[in-house]
Amino acid sequence: MVKRQKKVLSLIVGIFLVGSQPAEQVLASITRADKVVVIKSERVMKLLKEGTVVKSYEIALGKEPVGAKAQKGDKKTPEGTYILDRRNPNSKFYRSIHVSYPNRSDLENAQKCGISPGGDIMIHGLPKGLERVGELHTLVNWTKGCIAVTNAQMDEIWQMVPNGTPIEIKP
Repeated sequence: MVKRQKKVLSLIVGIFLVGSQPAEQVLASITRADKVVVIKSERVMKLLKEGTVVKSYEIALGKEPVGAKAQKGDKKTPEGTYILDRRNPNSKFYRSIHVSYPNRSDLENAQKCGISPGGDIMIHGLPKGLERVGELHTLVNWTKGCIAVTNAQMDEIWQMVPNGTPIEIKP
C-alpha cells in the first residue's frame, strides 16, 4: 500500500507542480539552506547555502528589538548563535521552528543576574485568524521575542531549512 501511495503522490506532484517530473526529483531540487542569518537592525532574515544568500525575508521581531534578550518577558529577540532544532506544524502561529535559545552564554549571564533567561523563541508564521495581514505585519515589531514571517514565507522556510541548521542573530 505504501508503494502505491508514493506513486500516487509522485503522479499528483508531477502533474500539478512540474509537468512530468516525479515527486522525488521535485523534492530533491528544493534548495536546502545550511545557515540562517537574521540582522535585527535591518529586519531581515537570510537563508544561505555555502555562503550565498538563496532567499531573503522581511521580518517582524520582538516588541523591544534593540539589544539582546536577557530575561523572560523582556520582549527582545535574542542575539547570538543558535540551532534550529525542532518544528511545530500545529503552532498557534501557523507553523514554527524552534531556536535553541538560551545557549550556554545566555544561561550563564542570566544566572549571574539571578534571572530566568526565558525561552520558547521561534521563527513562525502569522497568528491563526490574522493570515490576511500578510506582509503588512512587518510594519511593526509585534512578537514577544520571536521572528515572524508570512505563512507563505513560512512554508518556504519549512521546506528549505532542516532541523539542525545554525542560525546567527545579529544586532
